[in-house]
Amino acid sequence: MKSKTGKVIIAGGGTGGHIFPAVAIANALKNIMPALEILFIGAKGKMEMEKVPEAGYNIQGIDMAGFNRSQMLKNISLPFKLIKSYFQVKEIFKKFPPDVVIGVGGYSTFPVLRYAQKEDIPTYIHESNSFAGKSNILLGKKAVKVFVATDGMEKFFPPEKIQITGNPVRKKIVENTVGKEEARNYFNLHATKPTVLVVGGSLGAKSINDVIAFHLSDISTLDVQLIWQTGKNNSQTYISMAAFAKDNIYVSEFISEMEYAYAAADIVVARAGAMTVSELCVVKKPVIFVPYPYAAEDHQTVNAMNLVNKKAAEIVPDSEVRTKLFSAITDLLFNEEKKNTFIKNISALATTNANEVIASEIIKDIFK
Repeated sequence: MKSKTGKVIIAGGGTGGHIFPAVAIANALKNIMPALEILFIGAKGKMEMEKVPEAGYNIQGIDMAGFNRSQMLKNISLPFKLIKSYFQVKEIFKKFPPDVVIGVGGYSTFPVLRYAQKEDIPTYIHESNSFAGKSNILLGKKAVKVFVATDGMEKFFPPEKIQITGNPVRKKIVENTVGKEEARNYFNLHATKPTVLVVGGSLGAKSINDVIAFHLSDISTLDVQLIWQTGKNNSQTYISMAAFAKDNIYVSEFISEMEYAYAAADIVVARAGAMTVSELCVVKKPVIFVPYPYAAEDHQTVNAMNLVNKKAAEIVPDSEVRTKLFSAITDLLFNEEKKNTFIKNISALATTNANEVIASEIIKDIFK
């Protein structure tokens, strides 16, 4: 039997929805076994190369990119990048031979886990979405276990390997004790006025932002407050437009203290990325989802419908945002019965200890 090195590799990234769960799993592993050495592998140029070191972990970058669905010509170099990344992974494993490799999704997951499986190194997958990506489906066949967020994943993975854990949610959101008044004061807003949080992700959501920008005067007229994360794209235009509105709007390109934003909000408008969905379940907020329509396999719509079918959220398709979103916002904001139904049903879907469950399973299998 091969002797243990006490080393773990975690592969993945690309978005906060992959990075934050990966860091949460790493923290849980270290809490149980402080002597473990953990190395992340990410894609060069992606946000994990910045966010993982900020969380206190080392990361190695490989030259890997995903399949571009909107510009097919950009995929010509993909096979060469895959081959190159495979050799880069081989070199990393020589210097840092792991006992186990964990994939959390993102560009780097496939070459890293594929190489580990070829070398008979145990692999584990965390699939955060309700619709599994093609890479994870392929990798799941040889994984020891596949940790999933929701039920109904047997159509993607071998049933005997599936364990429903939910998604790891950031500790500061799970343990948040900030009250509504304190949170609104943080954003210089009134303590009791109805408040809407609009968040479209780190890059932003143009369709959502354009509707909000168009209705800024209506938001003031209704005496409603807005916390608006515009995202990076076109942020200065939206911020400038909001500057002409009254003092009932907080607008920013990015909100780092999301626990305050969630606490301040009466309702939320958001994309339906897996981590956003999981966080909203934990913070128990009525939500209108506007799924990003170009996500792989339209998985954001699947994520959202998983809640909509349980009467725990509402959905407005991206194609109907211009005509339906603002009326959906006002209807939900002033409909106490509907809000209370959503709060009750979304609360039942919350998972707060997924990272601990995942870490415990891996340590039990590999190190005990």
